[in-house]
Amino acid sequence: MPNGAKTPDSPNILLILNDDMGFSDIGCYGGEIQTPNLDRLAANGLRYSQFYNTARCSPSRASLLTGLHPHQTGIGILTYSNGPEGYAGNLNKSCVTIAEALKSRNYTSYLSGKWHIASSLTEPTDAWPIQRGFDHFYGTIIGAGSFYHPNTLTRGNDNIEHEAEKDPSFFYTDAISDQAAAFIHQHKAQKPDAPFFQYVAYTAPHWPLHAHDEDIAKYKGRFDAGWDRLREERLKRLVDNGIIHPNWRLTDRDPTQPPWTDAEQREWTLRCMEVYAAQIDRMDQGIGRILKALEETGQMDNTLIIFLSDNGACAEDIPEGVTAKELVDQLMIAKATTRDGKPVRFGNDPTLMPGAEDTYQSYGTAWANLSNAPFRLYKHWIHEGGIATPFIVHWPRGISERGGLRHNPSQLTDVMATILDVTGATYPKEYNGNAILPCEGESLVPSFASAYGNRGPLFWEHEGNAAVRIGKWKLVRKYPGPWELYDMETDRTELNDLAAQHPDRVREMTAQYQQWANRCGVIPREKILELMKAEGGTAFWEEEKQK
Repeated sequence: MPNGAKTPDSPNILLILNDDMGFSDIGCYGGEIQTPNLDRLAANGLRYSQFYNTARCSPSRASLLTGLHPHQTGIGILTYSNGPEGYAGNLNKSCVTIAEALKSRNYTSYLSGKWHIASSLTEPTDAWPIQRGFDHFYGTIIGAGSFYHPNTLTRGNDNIEHEAEKDPSFFYTDAISDQAAAFIHQHKAQKPDAPFFQYVAYTAPHWPLHAHDEDIAKYKGRFDAGWDRLREERLKRLVDNGIIHPNWRLTDRDPTQPPWTDAEQREWTLRCMEVYAAQIDRMDQGIGRILKALEETGQMDNTLIIFLSDNGACAEDIPEGVTAKELVDQLMIAKATTRDGKPVRFGNDPTLMPGAEDTYQSYGTAWANLSNAPFRLYKHWIHEGGIATPFIVHWPRGISERGGLRHNPSQLTDVMATILDVTGATYPKEYNGNAILPCEGESLVPSFASAYGNRGPLFWEHEGNAAVRIGKWKLVRKYPGPWELYDMETDRTELNDLAAQHPDRVREMTAQYQQWANRCGVIPREKILELMKAEGGTAFWEEEKQK
């Protein structure tokens, strides 16, 4: 075939990532939220019950796009510099992105949505999307912000915030979806015989709680039973659907949160969860339009679609010690006014119902505990609630089973390995004159046909929180606490710490973790805090130190 022509082993790739969503929020993973388009992909593809992200937005994106652990890419924490090497907060030149790797197979690459792996937020650098292999980019460089008035909105390398400011109907989730669908039509018209890679990176349902009134109204009353009963109902659906083993017990309610019967400000509290649900609902609607574009262009059957979340649900409160000035001026994740000049009201004020453009709120710990049911802990931490994600794979031409479940433990680095496998792309040892670290992932392709044996060891570290999983055993630490050991076959909800019963295993796994940490450039949390203190962190970072 002509150079660049699509062959049967060159499927299109559609990688969809959303932001701060819990393990069991969407319908096909036991949740109450209406996600018919994701449910359709699951019913006609595969769901993975033990796929893992990296507990935080920037590190997860870096690992997903490069097939490396985040510290190896320069994104050890976030896109703020916290020291040398792996903590520079900027995607380095020791890695290649999926878009760069796919150039060896003549793919055209498109990105619609959030980037958040570059330290420069306003001036293009070699860590921006166009400079890292993407041919077309529409989205935001920053990690969070208003859905009505986003900061750092960019097309290519050019700031286009004015487009949102002048459009009274602008809503970022819709803009991401519509641009992704437009890219698919554009590609079919301009390069009908060539394959594409499309990365769609939503900010929903990351705070702030912004949603359309009609979407919020759909969930009026849906959560009135409260987080205690809803967690139990989710567990039952997860068990009935075969996603969770019936012997795994539901974790206790977060000890910092009251029973639902004692919850205060009930109307406001329910509204928070209703808006959160509406954010995911609106995303699913947009995914439906993207799927329609694939169908209209005749590309659904040979497009490998992958959906996942970047970390577990987020228990952060706003401001929780962060002032509006810091959000606006220092962190650049918000603007002080709406598009028509009204002041934005920051903080979880129960007298202020969330959803509108002039609000900036989050849904809180108790609802995040529901979102991560049946697991415990949240974004930031490496216990299951922080790293377990729904993971859906759909590819009619490459996967014959419909509605299958896979229980193979896997993690973000495996996405690069899988895409290389299905496309035949070459992973380079050198790129643009720079030595490239070897890919850390293992391909998921064997699991497309059937369940298969255990993957090699899995490793994590974020802000001192750490884990290693080898087969059924998981060694995990909530910094600065001690190592805990769990048997993930009998106790994936991490309720029975076996560290005292298996000291030899703890020592062996700790040594393996330390070997990995040394190889990948993990700096002990204590040293990171010293660097942050020496540089004079903002109040935001002062809060971060306490986590």
